[in-house]
Amino acid sequence: MKKRELKITYAEFENENELKPSDRELLEKARLAADMAYAPYSNFYVGAALLLKNGKIISGNNQENVAYPSGLCAERVAIYAAGAAYPDSAIDTIAVTCKSKAFEVNEPLSPCGACRQAIAEYEMRHKTNIRILLMGEKGTIRMLESISDLLPFMFKAEELKK
Repeated sequence: MKKRELKITYAEFENENELKPSDRELLEKARLAADMAYAPYSNFYVGAALLLKNGKIISGNNQENVAYPSGLCAERVAIYAAGAAYPDSAIDTIAVTCKSKAFEVNEPLSPCGACRQAIAEYEMRHKTNIRILLMGEKGTIRMLESISDLLPFMFKAEELKK
């Protein structure tokens, strides 16, 4: 047996004032999307905003359903909307924010596994990294340069071609 160690590198900002204006705008779009989420069961509201390489911004939010696995996360709503409207434009950055009616979210929360894989698919599809901004309601912001920082052993299409 060999033991191995895996490390990731990410940037952490104390608040939005440390970000460049375009990143602050993207986080604001994600917050606005979270405000419009349909989350009557969890009362947990997530918003995502994508900056495409063509300059367009696409937003999405979580959409719940009483038949729980039928809902969809904010990240995938935005990614699939971008893929449908602009299939040839790569995603430059995705910003994700969240809030709850039950408690204050003061730290960034990470996308779920399904959303990580969806982001990975778009990185592979367009052969370019997607920068990821994560923030709760307020406080610390994390910035990662690629989904591989959150999903280091991702399933890749090349695996199907063997």
